[in-house]
Amino acid sequence: MKKSVLFSFVLISILSVAFMSKPAYQLFDAKGKKTTYDALLAEAEKADIVFFGELHNNPICHWLQLQLAKDLASKNKEKLVFGAEMFEADNQLVLNEYQNGWIKEAHFTKEAKMWDNYKTDYKPLLDLSIKQKIPFVATNIPRRYANMVSREGLESLNKLDAEAKKYIAPLPIAFDVTLPAYAEMVKMAGHGQMGGNAKPEYFAQAQAIKDATMAHFILKNWQKGKIFLHFNGSYHSDNFESIIWYLKKQNPNLKIVSIASVEQESITELEKTNLEKGNFVLAIPSDMTKTY
Repeated sequence: MKKSVLFSFVLISILSVAFMSKPAYQLFDAKGKKTTYDALLAEAEKADIVFFGELHNNPICHWLQLQLAKDLASKNKEKLVFGAEMFEADNQLVLNEYQNGWIKEAHFTKEAKMWDNYKTDYKPLLDLSIKQKIPFVATNIPRRYANMVSREGLESLNKLDAEAKKYIAPLPIAFDVTLPAYAEMVKMAGHGQMGGNAKPEYFAQAQAIKDATMAHFILKNWQKGKIFLHFNGSYHSDNFESIIWYLKKQNPNLKIVSIASVEQESITELEKTNLEKGNFVLAIPSDMTKTY
């Protein structure tokens, strides 16, 4: 019996050391100081809006998203709202019908515009929302309208009819091309990195209409006392820009907690280029396996 207990203790010690020497992630605060998941959860519970900025094909991001969603739901279910870039506003009706159990999953996945990694990465979040009866908001602009902007600019949206405009942020939207996130897109497009013959500024405008629309539907479905947990690509909330910039223009008093995700060769410390990307920065080894 004593030998068995001793063996178990030694085995646990070995596994603990192995885990510590090969951690799957490390959380940092904005200044680059190491922090913990418990600290992140505590701040999220006090927030109005929480952004989990993900790397779309990173399994650690998706796993930690689900853990955060579960832990927030365990104590805050009644005031929790989920929302995601991965669902477009014109699919809210079919999303509601599926959440309410009125239609089969096969009909939902066929009629909504699902991302290729829906089953592995986003279905668990939606399943949790159904089980816990948590509203789930489709916040993104329909991709056909974002494509219009990338080809013809924001002005092209003015020709849409009133029904179509229900699925985008109220026009005209503010657009500041000098914001670093958008300025970088213009630069990339100008160097031919995004393809096509459209004006470089149009690519940034397409990003901006996505950000403005997500901000619009977040605010439309949030009220004081609620916690809105939003899932999006990290670039949509990095550096407190993009969606957050639009939210702050409309309500500067919002308490926002932003999680940015980055990949680094080493996660023992946060690289300088990743400082201040979010209130919390999730650093993951760059050789982490991908979901697609």
